[in-house]
Formats: sequence, C-alpha cells, structure tokens
Amino acid sequence: MKHLQHLLRNIDGKGYKGYKSLQGSYSFDQYEIAIDYVQGDPFAAPSKIRIIIPNENREIKEEWKQSKERSVYTADLLARSIAEAIQKESNASKGSGKSGLIYVDKPGQEILERTAVQLKQDQMIICLSIGLPANGRKINGKEAEKLFFTILPSILKNSVFAISDEDIEKRVHLADQHLAIRQKMKDNNWIAFIADGAILPRASGISDKPLTKAVPFESSEENRVEIAVPHQVQPLTGMAIKKGISLIVGGGYHGKSTLLQALERGVYHHITGDGREYVLTDPNAVKIRAEDGRQVTAVNISAFINDLPQQQDTQRFTTENASGSTSQATNVVEAIEASASTLLIDEDTSATNFMIRDARMQALVHPDKEPITPFIDKIKQLRDQLAVSTILVMGGSGDYFDVADEVIMMDQYKPYNVTEKVQEIIQQQPVSRQGTDNPFVEDMNQRIFLPNSLNVHKGKKKKVQAKSLDTIFMGRTTIQLQGVEQLIDPSQTRTIAEILRYMEAKSVLKEGKPLTELLNDIDKLIDQAGLQAFSPFPNQHPGDLARPRRFEIAACLNRMRTAKIK
Repeated sequence: MKHLQHLLRNIDGKGYKGYKSLQGSYSFDQYEIAIDYVQGDPFAAPSKIRIIIPNENREIKEEWKQSKERSVYTADLLARSIAEAIQKESNASKGSGKSGLIYVDKPGQEILERTAVQLKQDQMIICLSIGLPANGRKINGKEAEKLFFTILPSILKNSVFAISDEDIEKRVHLADQHLAIRQKMKDNNWIAFIADGAILPRASGISDKPLTKAVPFESSEENRVEIAVPHQVQPLTGMAIKKGISLIVGGGYHGKSTLLQALERGVYHHITGDGREYVLTDPNAVKIRAEDGRQVTAVNISAFINDLPQQQDTQRFTTENASGSTSQATNVVEAIEASASTLLIDEDTSATNFMIRDARMQALVHPDKEPITPFIDKIKQLRDQLAVSTILVMGGSGDYFDVADEVIMMDQYKPYNVTEKVQEIIQQQPVSRQGTDNPFVEDMNQRIFLPNSLNVHKGKKKKVQAKSLDTIFMGRTTIQLQGVEQLIDPSQTRTIAEILRYMEAKSVLKEGKPLTELLNDIDKLIDQAGLQAFSPFPNQHPGDLARPRRFEIAACLNRMRTAKIK
C-alpha cells in the first residue's frame, strides 16, 4: 500500500505515460489491487484493475457456490452492489479526459454469467475500469492517491463488505427456484411458464424496468398449473404453454406482442422485482423475424423457397441483401441448425408472403409460379419431424387455426384459452387452401465455415471490436446484429467479438467442424474455463464480458460478410 502511495507521489506532475510504472500488484489491509493495464492517454480507454479479496476478509460461503447457478447469482448480486456504490460515490476525482472514472460491468434486469465479479475457491475477484487522473496530459498524483486510498475503499466498504448474508441467501434461493421451475417444465413438456401476478409490460421503449400500474398477468383456467418451489411455502401458479404449435391472438393493443416479448426474454432469468422473475421460456427458444438486407451465405432454404428467378440456388442460398421472405426463411433454418427447439414469431415483424398465402391467392397464382412455400405449410412438419415448437402471435389470419394445437386470446391484457371455440369456427368456416407434403431434410443445413471467413486484418493490424450492442467491427468489415433481438447486453456482444478473435488466433476453423459442433465446443469451454478463456489475458483483467447464447454467437457468424462455406 505504501509502495503505491510512494510511486504516485514520485510521478505527480510528470507525463501521463509515467502511470505505466504502476502496473503490478499492491497489498491493502483487506484486499490486493492488481493494476493490469494502464491507459496511455487520459482520453484513451480506461485502465483495468482487479481487486482480489481473500475469503477470510469477506466470506463467500461454499453453499453459495455449490452449483453453477448459485455462483452466478451470487456474483451478479455483488456486481450490482458495487455498481450502486460507485453511483452513490460523490467524491470522484476530477481532471481531464476520463479522470476519476470508475466503472464495473453493471448487470441489467437479467442475471447473466459475467466476468465483473468472479468467485474462486478462496477469493473474490472484482474487475474494474478506472480513469487515472490527469491535468491536461500530466499526471495528477494527488487525485490518483485519493482514488486508490479514499474512493475505492469507500466503494468496497459500501458494497461487498456491507452486503448482508441474508441478501445473498435470498439471491441463491431465487437460483434454486428458477432451477426447480425449469425442471418442472422439462418433466411436463412445457416450453413456457408465466406466473400469475407477473408484470410483463416495460416502462418504455428505452427502459427495461417494469411498467408501473400495469395489469398483472393472470392465467387462463385451462392453462393454469401449480409448481412447488423451494424456499417458499405457497406454490407458484401460472400459465404453462406446452410443446407444439401455440397461437397468441387478439385485437390490437391487447397485449399479444407484450406477452411474446416477455417470452423472448424468458430464455434468461430476471432479478426479483423485475416483474418477469417467474417468466421462463425454453432456453433454446429463438425469436424469428424478417430481416431485410442481411447477409446470407450458403444456407439451404429450399424447404421454404425454390425456383427463384435467375436460377438462384436455394440449397446454398447466398446474397448480400436478403429480402423479407428469404431472410426470414434463412433465420428459421439457421436457428434449427444451431439447435433451436422453439421458434417465437410475431406477424408484425414477419414477411407476409413468407407466413401465409390464402386460398384465393393460391387460386390466382399457380404453385408453379410461386417459389415460396409459406410457413403455415411447414409449421406442422417442424413439430412432427424436427420436434421444433412454435409460439406465434397472429392477429390477421385465421388460416393458422387449422395448424394450431392451442390458441390463447389476449383480451385487455388477460389470456383466455379459446381452442375449443376455434375448433367450432373451423367446422363452421372450413378453409380450402392447399398444403404441401414435401418433408424437411434432416441434415438440410450442416455448414462448415472455412478459416478465411475470419478476415480480421485491417492493414498490418488485426481488429475485432464490439462497438455497441448490435455492431462488431472485424477487420475492414462491419457485422450488423440489429435483427438479433435476444442479444440484450453490450457485454454479450463484447464476448462474441472476443470469441471471433480467439477463433482466428487459435485457427479453430481449420478443424473443419460443422457449426453445431463448433457451438458445442464454445459452450463447453465457457462451462469449464469461464468467459475469461476468450480473453487475450486470461490471468489478468479479462474485460467486461457476459455470456451470450449459442444462437447469438451463430447469428454473428452467419452475418459475417466475409463468411466462406465448405
């Protein structure tokens, strides 16, 4: 501690690069600080430090780490407490550029595996970014001393050293409850569970917090189930959606899309108070939408689209500018390739000609002249041949009644099971549209990405960088992820960028594995070695990383304009 103080006083007023001499480790009373990376300029990316707290100074009980889920939930709570303490700290040091900045990768409403706080066998590691103080481009040693010896100790005192064991117990209990719900879903072939009392609407388009005065969710009687969960006397009740084909219907502004959006996010777990903490969806559910203009490389969309003009090959369909229908067909096939077991679709973000072609249009346009086999003609094959379920929001076409296993109608934000009524309507108003019998090919999309797909060079340098939630710069190209709606945190995007960099550096694609196996390997590596396995400096500050799902990793690979497929 005194050594760091001495160094700061020695370099006070010198050129900013003098801060580089600080790199190393320093012992404090209750913890150690490792300064892993020092920014070269007060306006550059901030410096990276780790705070290492031995277990004897802040005990993290073994029972809080006895499962992967418990450990993730505990680390998540600690990261939130640090973020709150940083926000409340009013004595931040001042200066030019990023002087005095203190940042931890703050979680959102979802609980994700992160590198912000890591719980090891005998210690806790906290990863922070800090802006070392400067006056102009000269070191402000006094402010830096204040940062290390006053502000950081205050933040730790008011977060990890202040948080109660009771609060941590509550968080690990939530982990146990989520696991119990998922086990019940698996045992009963449910692909979704929405608890009674859940708050589904969000505060606004730019806030993921719950809407105040929203109508609490209340299950339809036919779909209501009961789940006994640990650490709670009363069982949970709510609506279960079974495997198969489920329609969500109803008038405009009655909550159809709000329900589907909650199910999209239900692949992740949420904190207590979010309103969706007991809304859980099949973790392998993928939101499907039309995505005009996206890159497509060698995807077999022939089950949906054939005989395109100019004799385009739809068994290895490639385009730099996909249409609504070709992009949506591609998104379905790619999701299945990545092992999706449930598709989530909203007609509002779908291509109409991909979703439906009614009897009158079939009578006018002969099948020989129509290259698109609409989704309505394939949805049962997806269920029966590939065991892929679909939850579909549909407000404009009753033709889907014929293929639905269950129909839920939203009315004033409340769900009603209208499956029997729908069957009566089908009897009274039969539809004469013609379907198709051509089956899916089991291995319709087993693509192998070639090594030169990962073109990370920009001149003599290599560059892979996440710029925002939905943009990654790779070499001279940009990967656009705006249509990947279940990518929810910029730290997930940073992790995907690190995975691309890792794959290029380790020549992973030279192994010639199909995409599915590649994704399996990535998941296995994260499970065994953690997210820091993809960091260039795994034993130092790994960067602000959060775990993406395999589907969002695949979505990034599939949107690379440099992709080459064997």
